[in-house]
Amino acid sequence: MKGVILAGGLGTRLFPLTKITNKHLLPVYDRPMIYYPIECLVNAGIDDIMIVTGGRKSGDFLSLLGNGSEFGLKHLNYTYQEGEGGIAEALGLAEHWAGDDSICVVLGDNIIEKNIRRAADDFRKQGKGAKIMLKEVHDPERFGVASLDGDKVTKIVEKPKHPESNLAVIGIYMYDNRVFDIIKTLKPSDRGELEITDVNNWFIEDGSMTYEVLDGWWTDAGTFQSLHKSSCLVADGGANQLD
Repeated sequence: MKGVILAGGLGTRLFPLTKITNKHLLPVYDRPMIYYPIECLVNAGIDDIMIVTGGRKSGDFLSLLGNGSEFGLKHLNYTYQEGEGGIAEALGLAEHWAGDDSICVVLGDNIIEKNIRRAADDFRKQGKGAKIMLKEVHDPERFGVASLDGDKVTKIVEKPKHPESNLAVIGIYMYDNRVFDIIKTLKPSDRGELEITDVNNWFIEDGSMTYEVLDGWWTDAGTFQSLHKSSCLVADGGANQLD
């Protein structure tokens, strides 16, 4: 399994900081934000990673990370996304590099307390389909929300006004290589983007979607509030969850 980190976009919610650098290069406590998704993949046993980035400061990733040897990586690859076409469009840029391999996708501003090794191993045994990571949140209306029936995911609704559960789909996804053909069939949403929720719902309809509830805390770092929260969680080990 190969790893893909999506670290593009303009980071407009973090202006003016992102006028001079890519959001994913901002510090989260004592390390650049991009270190955390790399470590998430490495801890899952993935040593071949592609970073999808964009904007005017994309070259700074190469200056910071080089070939990934600091993380013990076999390869660290880069590709460039023009504009903001959505998570699914960004993922589609990794198609030729991924080849026939399955992939684990991590959003570049997602930070977790523990690791996804068990989920990654389970997906390797699963062999085909997809797996998503879920986490209970107090404000599910801000996220894609999963509805469950026993051990099956029945649907995912993006930012529902009346969520059926409090299980948010966090920014860690695992797919077999059919995902790239699925992306090619998508139509832009009202936001003008190719939505990863549409990809996930395809695998649900296919009957090959599984899930795991993440152990430990999770946060993104895409706003000033969540950037501050993530730094505090990392600094104190998440002892009080900072809810």
